[in-house]
Amino acid sequence: MRMEHDIKLKLSFNIALVSGIFCITVALLLLLNFMQMSKNKPLESKALTSLVKRLSQEPNSDELKQEIRNFDLLARKAYFNSQWQVKTGGYLLLFGAVVMAFALRTLIGLRSKIDEPLLKNDNELISRMMTQKWVIITGTLLIFLGLVASYASVDHLKKYSVDESVVNAKPSDDQDKIEVIQVGQPVIKADSSVKVEATSNVKPNKTINPEKVVTVLSSEKIVPVIGKTAFPGSKEIRANVPSFRGPFGNGVFYTKGTPVEWDATSGKNVIWKTPVPKKGYNSPVIWENKLFLSGADNTIREVYCFDRSSGKLLWKQQVDKIQGSPAAAPKVTEDTGFAASSLTTDGNHVFALFATGDIICFDMDGKRVWARNLGVPDNHYGHASSLIMWKDKIFVQYDTNKSRKLIALKASSGETTWETLRKGKISWASPILAEISGKYQVVLSTDPMVAGYDSESGKELWSVNCMMGEVGPSPGFGSGLIFAANEYARLVAIDPIKNAKVWESDEYMPEVASPVCANGLLFIATSYGVLACYDAKTGEKYWVKEDGTGFYSSPVIADNKLYTFNTAGKMKVFEVGKTEKILGEGDATEKITTTPAFKDGRMYLRTPKYIYCIGKK
Repeated sequence: MRMEHDIKLKLSFNIALVSGIFCITVALLLLLNFMQMSKNKPLESKALTSLVKRLSQEPNSDELKQEIRNFDLLARKAYFNSQWQVKTGGYLLLFGAVVMAFALRTLIGLRSKIDEPLLKNDNELISRMMTQKWVIITGTLLIFLGLVASYASVDHLKKYSVDESVVNAKPSDDQDKIEVIQVGQPVIKADSSVKVEATSNVKPNKTINPEKVVTVLSSEKIVPVIGKTAFPGSKEIRANVPSFRGPFGNGVFYTKGTPVEWDATSGKNVIWKTPVPKKGYNSPVIWENKLFLSGADNTIREVYCFDRSSGKLLWKQQVDKIQGSPAAAPKVTEDTGFAASSLTTDGNHVFALFATGDIICFDMDGKRVWARNLGVPDNHYGHASSLIMWKDKIFVQYDTNKSRKLIALKASSGETTWETLRKGKISWASPILAEISGKYQVVLSTDPMVAGYDSESGKELWSVNCMMGEVGPSPGFGSGLIFAANEYARLVAIDPIKNAKVWESDEYMPEVASPVCANGLLFIATSYGVLACYDAKTGEKYWVKEDGTGFYSSPVIADNKLYTFNTAGKMKVFEVGKTEKILGEGDATEKITTTPAFKDGRMYLRTPKYIYCIGKK
């Protein structure tokens, strides 16, 4: 028994000793790293400062601009590597301290159970006690300083990070008027009274005050101009597909003569199919004769424009050289990827958002207009919420572990017009637009609430607590009601004017596919293969169709027909009515998770490899 006690005593002492040495070593390394970073001033170098000074003397030197970019890239790579080391060291130090504390507690407990032999004299006893005391104090101090150094090192570099306000950055009076903010475009000062839009082929029609524009480094010649952009009205939006799930994001397409049968293998009713260069889970967005998609992997992000009539790839543009964009791609799940967000367009420009937090604007011919980084989305799947716009604003539901917010960006420059912090948890749903009391609201669904926001100011207008879990389905709108649902939660109909639930059900709920409403009927498609039809105003269930295969693609309505695609790629077309009636079927022969788009009697569908145009030949 005594021998077992001695073994435990010795083991506890050894663990405490090893962990103590480990903690002191890590603490010393963190302190040395902190002193080195403080002395060298991260992300700054004499060489880079010298090059920037030369730029003021040689503003048209493309070689000099490229050299500055290269220096800046190397500095940022070194910074991110150093930050990772500091953060890892901090965690190791904390782990070592916990182990040491536990071992010391065990050691003291074991020693208290036996009487240690007295030392030969009091002086030796006092000497040993003082030695142990100072060893403990010194070790504890080093560990504390190491943790402080770790924290200070990370926070010390925050002043070099790029927040969403970077586009609005206003230089102080004693700073140079040239800032390296993003490559390719001018940035409008937040207090500017002059509206400036970047273009490449229009000359200014007025004299521009140089104090009103912050010019940035670019290999292209940028000519700022003053002018107004004509934004589409509701009639033009209904005639096109400007966002995910069509006009206003509601899943209803205003077109006639849509096809009800097709087959990818035989080519039946396949007008054309074109390979998509890179993978993405976003759905087609269409304006007149141009169709837009995006694709990405962990190194490259791209935006594509196809000719809607022929399927020809008109242009492909890379999304790169964006200030604040992470050096390494964030972690995402396989079924989300780096390009899950559908694009949006106003017929003048097209806008794309990626899992890195990069948002970019191109004109309809593929010329880059502006780009910025909103901050890397910190969530456990990857960013999936799609973009939508109304008039001069792009709306971004930007949810992360740190904050949940709705952001409105100025379409012409990417400036933040307003942002509204939201309560609740992360949502992967997309915003929709709903015309309520003659005004368009932005409607979002998350845990625990569904809420409407004023599109002009971002003010929350109403909110109903009714959701829970990881919300993926976007809201729906029709018959004057908002519809929201999520698996393991509820299916709820909300009156936004009364700010109250009208009816709810817990029988059939979707995991990913969004609800759609038309002709007073509501349709729900679940991940376990059930399609259900309800009375939109009362919640009365009219019919249920069990498919056997789940739905990720959202059901949509075109030409008074309900189109559904299950995950196996099988299409079924139903009549929009109170009784179940199948009008036609189709087969993509590939897994389908995207949502089709419709225009001028044709259906456009993205599969993992292709974009299809389907219609009557």
